[in-house]
Amino acid sequence: MSTFVPGIPGPSEYAPFFAGYVAKAHACADPVQKLDEQMSEFLALLEEVDEEKQFHRYAPSKWSVKDVVGHLIDAERIFAYRALRIARGDQTPLPGFDENNYVQAAEADRFDWQTLLEEFIIVRRTTILMLVRLPDEAWMRSGTASNASTTVRALAYIMIGHVAHHLDILRERYL
Repeated sequence: MSTFVPGIPGPSEYAPFFAGYVAKAHACADPVQKLDEQMSEFLALLEEVDEEKQFHRYAPSKWSVKDVVGHLIDAERIFAYRALRIARGDQTPLPGFDENNYVQAAEADRFDWQTLLEEFIIVRRTTILMLVRLPDEAWMRSGTASNASTTVRALAYIMIGHVAHHLDILRERYL
């Protein structure tokens, strides 16, 4: 793992929309370590979910548990891609995405549960490996994503908080 600890991002480093995610992650001193630890939490909660619960929706218009996992996979890829582009000094504004359209298009309910869980773990591991290789100064680089300025370190905290947010919802409303 990386020995560099980038520090907690300030509010000017991310869009206000992401403040809740950063708040859910701010207690961690080392975001790379927390990203790694979060994989165990993810698996502990979801590994043994039975087939009936995998398709559960707490309301008719809400996502299934499989949809939530598919969303976590897609969002992690997008946040990591943003972090990579910004870390490499790319100043091209990066577009936002509509998570509901992505979930609908992904059709996660069609896929095997263990395959979805494995895909999340693989995507998370690649995120960690990318972050570990960053030069120290890359963590503070900023760029534009979803029409807002963001830093690489903010994106790492957003990834932690995003998954924490959805794990909380899964515990409260689904499982």
